Amino acid sequence: MIDLKTKRIVVTGGGGFLGSALVERLRQQGCPPSQVVSARRADFDLVHEADVKRLFDVHQPQVVVHLAAVVGGIGANRENPGSFYYQNLMMGAMLMEYARQAGVEKFVAIGTICAYPKFTPVPFREEDLWVGYPEETNAPYGIAKKGLLVQSQAYRAQYGFNSIYLLPVNLYGPRDNFDTRSSHVIPALIRKCVEAIQRGDEVLEVWGTGRATREFLYVDDAAEAIVLATEHYDGAEPVNLGAGFEISIKDLAERIARLSGFRGRLVWNTSLPDGQPRRCLDTTRAAAYFGFRASTPFEEGLRRTIEWYRNAAPSAASSLKAVK
Repeated sequence: MIDLKTKRIVVTGGGGFLGSALVERLRQQGCPPSQVVSARRADFDLVHEADVKRLFDVHQPQVVVHLAAVVGGIGANRENPGSFYYQNLMMGAMLMEYARQAGVEKFVAIGTICAYPKFTPVPFREEDLWVGYPEETNAPYGIAKKGLLVQSQAYRAQYGFNSIYLLPVNLYGPRDNFDTRSSHVIPALIRKCVEAIQRGDEVLEVWGTGRATREFLYVDDAAEAIVLATEHYDGAEPVNLGAGFEISIKDLAERIARLSGFRGRLVWNTSLPDGQPRRCLDTTRAAAYFGFRASTPFEEGLRRTIEWYRNAAPSAASSLKAVK
């Protein structure tokens, strides 16, 4: 076990959605704020080697948690396959190499559910990561992030470098990305419902057929899982982080509409892609290796996320007061 309270910790992407939740969780754990560094892109553009070197020179971390990623929903992945691949690959490869050279005690690489093959048997088991090619719309991003697993295992074998690889399922919660150009399904649907209520729309368009399924993990649960793994897990095997349930996009959209107060009709644009047909993780390893089990009920997490967005978007607040 590693005592994080005594370590200098760098969290890449620490100002982002998951990063801010993780930094808060580390502080709740008793880590001194002065020893937990949020490496933000404004200060360190980790696609560039000079900035990676400067990060290690300035902060001299003993533990690195690599959360930084260039990512988006299906639309953003379709529009930016080259840049998503390059930026994610370069960030991960250089960070781990500089961490190895600097003698970092623990490197925590955060992968993505997009690394799994398109037709992975459900529930997804870690040993199935290599049985096929990822779903086409997010394959460049998924493969770039899966490269971290290869590098992690190779560095462990050759150098004895202590790097672990975690695979979180789709995350959601307060402070998520609600930008319509790049958001994932839950924030996208929440924003669509809120704006439809504001305009008085009776119809709301949703991408795809609604038949695809997804699993979702509340962001604070994900932060807890990362802390537990950082403290207690030192193995070479990848580990899924999930909530252990599956919901169709149709059911998800209907639930968000109900919770947000949208009373109109959902219309499915079947000319747009569903993405991967199914996603649901086997979370046995996380429970066995470091005792993680998700604790936030899904509907409660959705309520918190909708409430946060209501408060964060002043223009939406008045139209949603009646739904509160």
